Amino acid sequence: MRSLLFLAAIALLPAQAPYSLLIKGGHVIDPKNGRSAKLDVAIDGRRIAKVAADIPASQAARVANAEGLYVVPGLIDIHAHVYTGTGVKALTGDSSVYPDGFSFRSGVTTQVDAGSSGWRNFEDFRQRIIDRSQTRVLAFINIVGNGMSPSGEDDNAEMQPAQAAAVAKKHKDVVVGFKTAHYAGEGWPSVDGALAAAKATDLPIMVDFGYMTLDRSLRTLLGDKMRAGDIYTHCYSGHRGELGEDGKVNPAFVAGRKRGVIFDVGHGGGSFYWNIASPLTEQGFWPDSISTDLHTGSMNAGMKDMTNVMSKLLTLGATLDAVIKMSTWNPAKQIKRPKLGHLDVGAEADITVLKLEQGRFGYIDSAGASRTGEKKLTAELTIRAGHVMWDLNGRAAADWKSFKYQKRSTRP
Repeated sequence: MRSLLFLAAIALLPAQAPYSLLIKGGHVIDPKNGRSAKLDVAIDGRRIAKVAADIPASQAARVANAEGLYVVPGLIDIHAHVYTGTGVKALTGDSSVYPDGFSFRSGVTTQVDAGSSGWRNFEDFRQRIIDRSQTRVLAFINIVGNGMSPSGEDDNAEMQPAQAAAVAKKHKDVVVGFKTAHYAGEGWPSVDGALAAAKATDLPIMVDFGYMTLDRSLRTLLGDKMRAGDIYTHCYSGHRGELGEDGKVNPAFVAGRKRGVIFDVGHGGGSFYWNIASPLTEQGFWPDSISTDLHTGSMNAGMKDMTNVMSKLLTLGATLDAVIKMSTWNPAKQIKRPKLGHLDVGAEADITVLKLEQGRFGYIDSAGASRTGEKKLTAELTIRAGHVMWDLNGRAAADWKSFKYQKRSTRP
């Protein structure tokens, strides 16, 4: 009798909501799974629990209203600079930014540092930034030992593939490849060094081509050096003949794409120009991935943030679905992290809710030239591993009148 009364008492207790958070009423765009439809997304703790139409709000402890908005995988920025706090006046310090201050507010849940650190100082970067950030931070290791330091990236003696590969293997949970950038010497030592490290670890390289000479051409880089899966960043810079003098796409770009080379935006402070991007995209040469090249110079100039760069691709004529793919599933594949960039059930709940506005908006390129666009993306809500990290308009928050405030101490 006593046990029956106990069971009856349990039955009278309120049922616990199976989901910790429900994103309701939004239009889901999930390129990996071919979804582009009005669907709800339910989260249980750190994981995505269900993606379906009309999930009852009563099944969630917390509901975020996404009516009229787009629900997408957490954005992945594969070219950023976040090795800061060292006191050095370079991208290995003051010119980089702390991840959490600039990621979530622009919908980014994963940032990939693009060679700010090298094999000599990567461990400092890891303990100083990667392991202390709520943003997921991954990294391309610079083939030069001290990375993007004041000493520069031209010292051939500092290009040590074996050392770089050893560091990558030791930190394989966060290292996604190798970077060569800004090289101004003769020949190909930086590219060849990065390739040697990449071949030893089965990882890609990212190339910021640096400076061209008669011997260092796009044709050689994209036709002979870079492999399928390697990443050419700053694809709309125009500094290396990406657009020919005849106004046509450089044939090396076409050949590189046929080889499987990846083309990334890498906007930055000096690598995105309307007079390059417009004719290239008009001829059908779209990027494989969208990235910012975030640093203190670019974020306060034309680049601004990830959603601004995405909006520029919309202005150039890309579809929203294509722009989301370039910012989520494509970069996840490029850095060989297939667990990221999608809304699979069971995946870690990295989710971004975007607002797409229609109107007249000004967008500035790296030269300071403006162009008017009719679409603008803004991050309304950013969720990292099931936790709300950015909520622009309180969509996942309880109204203050019903909110359970904690009692505050009356002591002075």
